[in-house]
Amino acid sequence: MTKETEKKPDQVVYDEETQKYAASLIPYATNLGAPAIIPDDVTSWKNSNINKVNHQFKSQFDELKAQYDLMMKQFEYNNIIYSAKFSFEPILGKTYHLYRKANGDVWLSLISPKECNWDFVGTFRLNSNKMWERLEENTVSED
Repeated sequence: MTKETEKKPDQVVYDEETQKYAASLIPYATNLGAPAIIPDDVTSWKNSNINKVNHQFKSQFDELKAQYDLMMKQFEYNNIIYSAKFSFEPILGKTYHLYRKANGDVWLSLISPKECNWDFVGTFRLNSNKMWERLEENTVSED
């Protein structure tokens, strides 16, 4: 055996490629007298951040769900009104009232629920996007 191919003991740090002793070049301890390497306990940090991230995801999900529910309500109203019977062309920004007949058919009218006793469904306004918006009772103003 030559000196270069001679097997070094385990505690000796020798780099075969550079043919040099490399104990001072590596980032970890190489002998028994070196201080122990103890990894940081990051469990509490992970758990804390997992809770924060999960809360953030839940908040975003709840916001998206609320937006989805609102969009589905708007879709439902628009679907009902556009399939309702009416014999006039609605004007943008004007207020209209939706009523239901006994057989379930719906119709759109200019007559407010205060002026009649029909089965009132809701009050709506046509916006500039041609979408019907439901108006709350306290926000309705006669046009």
